[in-house]
Amino acid sequence: MDKLMIFWAVVFAVAVVFELASMQLVSIWFAVGALAAFIASFYLPFTGQLAVFIGVTALMLIVTRPLIKKLKRPAVPTNHELDLGKQAIVIEDIDASAGTGRVRVQGVDWSASAKDGTPIKSGETVTVVEVSGARLTVEKS
Repeated sequence: MDKLMIFWAVVFAVAVVFELASMQLVSIWFAVGALAAFIASFYLPFTGQLAVFIGVTALMLIVTRPLIKKLKRPAVPTNHELDLGKQAIVIEDIDASAGTGRVRVQGVDWSASAKDGTPIKSGETVTVVEVSGARLTVEKS
């Protein structure tokens, strides 16, 4: 194994160790480029190996970085998930036997049912404890 092979193996190892330590996807592209340059060291002189390293690293950055950024994007809660734990006003009596009930949360009207099935009168304040589709499950505050 000549010195260039060792050089590319060390670059690969350092990039992998740094990636594992950071877990931020900052050096994985260099590791792939170094691996390609290591393989190229069997067939090409140093300038060719360097070109392979730069080319593969750049290609990996261009192709995979947008995909990785999209995958790492934090999930944005939907509007109804934001309503969990919020106070609501009953605007139509909640009656499990009749299947009726409406509440208003932050100015938006929702179908509602009581968590324990007990009737709740219009005008009472309730807390949203669950969201199921377009129906909120509430309990008395």
